[in-house]
Amino acid sequence: MSTDIKALFDAGTHFGYGRARRHPTAAPYLFGTKDRTDIFDLEETGRKLEAAAAFVSSVSGSGKQVLFVSGKQEALVIVKETAERIGAPYVAGRWIGGTLTNFKNIRKRIERLQKLMAERDSGELEKYTKKERLLIDREIEELLGRFGGLVNMPELPAALFVVDTRHEATAVQEANQLKIPVVGLASSDCDFSLVRYPIPGNDTSVRSVSFVAKEIADAYQAGKKVAVAKPQVAAK
Repeated sequence: MSTDIKALFDAGTHFGYGRARRHPTAAPYLFGTKDRTDIFDLEETGRKLEAAAAFVSSVSGSGKQVLFVSGKQEALVIVKETAERIGAPYVAGRWIGGTLTNFKNIRKRIERLQKLMAERDSGELEKYTKKERLLIDREIEELLGRFGGLVNMPELPAALFVVDTRHEATAVQEANQLKIPVVGLASSDCDFSLVRYPIPGNDTSVRSVSFVAKEIADAYQAGKKVAVAKPQVAAK
């Protein structure tokens, strides 16, 4: 892919935070400062976005998953809708500590959710009293709120795509602890040394987040098509 620098500009991806909030590791990705606001070098952003997209495509192309993550208000709806569109797992909301490092127990909670939903859909819950069914419905809603985006993730992901790596510091820390690569849209207040594939840019603007998330999602989807086609090639 070749990133459209004008599209990045139109999305406002070049705007960082005030100079006072700058993390030292952001300096190489900056073009300069205007009115005390850091401005990203969009050519560098474009190169990093291309590298990140190529990596994501290779992950899904090998049949593995990328977990989409963001809990910040400006991005969570975008992340949820984008991940659902391409069939990727996601955490759009508060990150539950241990989601990666304690995945075995998290998976048990997800399996509990799947069991209850299956029983509800099949009518098996009719054997319970009205009050018991109400309590079960409440449990389902609570589990959906916490783990709904992880239902289709049977094992640890091969990578994370994170919007605002500073805001999602716990998720990034868990991924690094398990040596799971992180692709991160990161503004000038983020520590770029913690991210394997940083995408320097505005991580607060809805337009910027939407643009970058779409590029990553499209790459993920393209990789999935390659993965589906591989058995057909082998059969020939």
